[in-house]
Amino acid sequence: MFRTRLMSGIVLMAIAIAVLVYGSYLLFWVVTAISIIGLFELYRSVKMEKTLPALIGYISSVVIDILILDDYYPSLFIWLITTLIFLLACYVIAYPRYHFNQINMLIFGLLYVTVMLSFVFKVRYVENGILYVWLIFIGAWGSDTCAYCVGKLCGRHKLPSELSPNKTIEGCIGGILGAALLGFLFALAFFADTGYWWKFALIGGVSSILSQIGDLAASAIKRNHDMKDYGKLIPGHGGILDRFDSIIFIAPIVYYLVVFLKL
Repeated sequence: MFRTRLMSGIVLMAIAIAVLVYGSYLLFWVVTAISIIGLFELYRSVKMEKTLPALIGYISSVVIDILILDDYYPSLFIWLITTLIFLLACYVIAYPRYHFNQINMLIFGLLYVTVMLSFVFKVRYVENGILYVWLIFIGAWGSDTCAYCVGKLCGRHKLPSELSPNKTIEGCIGGILGAALLGFLFALAFFADTGYWWKFALIGGVSSILSQIGDLAASAIKRNHDMKDYGKLIPGHGGILDRFDSIIFIAPIVYYLVVFLKL
């Protein structure tokens, strides 16, 4: 199991590096495809993945990414309202075939998966985005690794949450400090002449906090729907949402911190 998880993780990282470095429309369409797969996994939790309302969600997801790519935010708001109207129309016409909670999940998925994940390519397309985009992965996978190591070495106090009984307070703190340190080292490696190392450390630390919240939120959704994993697409890791749950939370904050801190 460990070997499978390790090998698939290496392959996933290699693909991520290639796509992020290349950027352009390849990155856009890869993120769009990941969003659709993520929606499929999320919709499956409420048994809606192969329905007409779900198809509306998939199509809407592509349109949303295109609008975000081109900064058509007024049109994005109109499109979200239009999508909501179509989904509610399906709900009413097919009543009582679908439950309101199922329609809620379709709408929630577009915000949770599509909109938030789109900030991966938004970060990549800003000036120096080829470097800044790695802050997302420092805050997600770097934080996760640091939290795991610290938790294993000196974790004593369990996190007061039933969602993840193996997580410890020491591990969570270690993840935050570790991600901040990685952000600092990242600044030394690529932006040593700017003197803004603290901004990168801040982004790393804040991203770690959101990464851990994102991980627990994804776990809560799975628990509510009696699921162990969202899927089996990535051997040893589960589905797309199992691997990208933290990135979904981090991508927007990295984008806005990069803009706000004027990096």
